[in-house]
Amino acid sequence: MRRNRSWCCLFVMVPLITVFAAELTVRAQSQPAPSPTPDPSPSPSLESQFFKNMLRDQKAIWTSPLHLKADDAKWAVPLGLGTMALITTDRITGDEIAESDRSLTASKIVSYAGSVYAGAAVAGTFYLVGRKAHDARARETGILTAEAARNSRIVVTALKAITQRGRPQTGVDRSEFLDGGSSFPSGHSALAWSVATVIANEYHEHRMTQVAVYGIASAVSVARFTGEKHYLSDVLVGSLIGYGIGQYVYKTHHQSENSTTSGKITQRWPAIAAHYNRRTRQYGVGLSWSF
Repeated sequence: MRRNRSWCCLFVMVPLITVFAAELTVRAQSQPAPSPTPDPSPSPSLESQFFKNMLRDQKAIWTSPLHLKADDAKWAVPLGLGTMALITTDRITGDEIAESDRSLTASKIVSYAGSVYAGAAVAGTFYLVGRKAHDARARETGILTAEAARNSRIVVTALKAITQRGRPQTGVDRSEFLDGGSSFPSGHSALAWSVATVIANEYHEHRMTQVAVYGIASAVSVARFTGEKHYLSDVLVGSLIGYGIGQYVYKTHHQSENSTTSGKITQRWPAIAAHYNRRTRQYGVGLSWSF
């Protein structure tokens, strides 16, 4: 009976969870880009709107499946089927990984990067440095990473309570749904990807920054599997949720332009212009650099 109940859960809830995570990304991409023209009336600060924005985020997250369109089937169906395929083979792949404990220590260390404490440290560092250095982008990065991390934490906690999947080391009932577990989806993966996505968007002109943060998020996801804490489907769905939430939070609440710092226009490279006056026979080169 328990087995039949678990499979009913799989075919009803799991595809919906996977699809709504990806739908967040689609909705985020359709958000209008922030206008470069400053608003004559100052907009409320992100600090003062933090909790109000989180309530709006949660509403958008949980209602995202209602915004699916017929065109979304081209990615929703393969994604749902792919997740289901991973779930059916999770116990096999999980047992294979469990046969070797050589990577447990390294996986545990890497997993710390996806913990709540690590997310809070990253958000706090960006925010405090931004406030002290009057760097609007760093300050915004701190606020939005905290918002995305908190949103992903709420969503994952709720989904864990709904699915109740057994973790790889829970014995005979491992990988079973509706069995009192907390494996699906991976919270560390969701948090790491939500934080990484906000940072990558804020500093989109720095390719190495994007590679670094997405690389760390990927390492955390892999470590949760090799560390025997989650199955492959857990980390896949957790990563999708984190990425979707990070995209949505940034696209929806981004305020400061990436080229501004405390309202001052900056130039990444100096501007060089030739100056000459044939009548006075004056020739020269002008250089300007605002930073």
